[in-house]
Amino acid sequence: QVQLVESGGGLVQPGGSLRLSCAASGSIFNINLMGWYRQAPGKERELVATITNSGSWTNYADFVKGRFTISRDNAKNTVYLQMNSLKPEDTAVYYCYVRSRTGTVVPWGQGTQVTVSS
Repeated sequence: QVQLVESGGGLVQPGGSLRLSCAASGSIFNINLMGWYRQAPGKERELVATITNSGSWTNYADFVKGRFTISRDNAKNTVYLQMNSLKPEDTAVYYCYVRSRTGTVVPWGQGTQVTVSS
């Protein structure tokens, strides 16, 4: 069974930075797409960014373009999200997303809380 463990969240002031990590463990085969979603209180979960297996193609939501950078380390089955110039509206629980080449999506992990506040 594959498990996702997110880390790196916390409380940061507006304009600050955080780096999130997500490690996938267990019986992992043919991981393809990895990414991040987030869910703010009272809102639906939304896509933040995704990255393909080779890392050659990335996709970002408009609201994070130019501020967030997604990357991955395939040897460690880990995906990262570097978040700069954070805004209060970035406050949310951030969840890792992992999909295999066959289209199987790994169940969500616990997520990591990001709070941007002065």
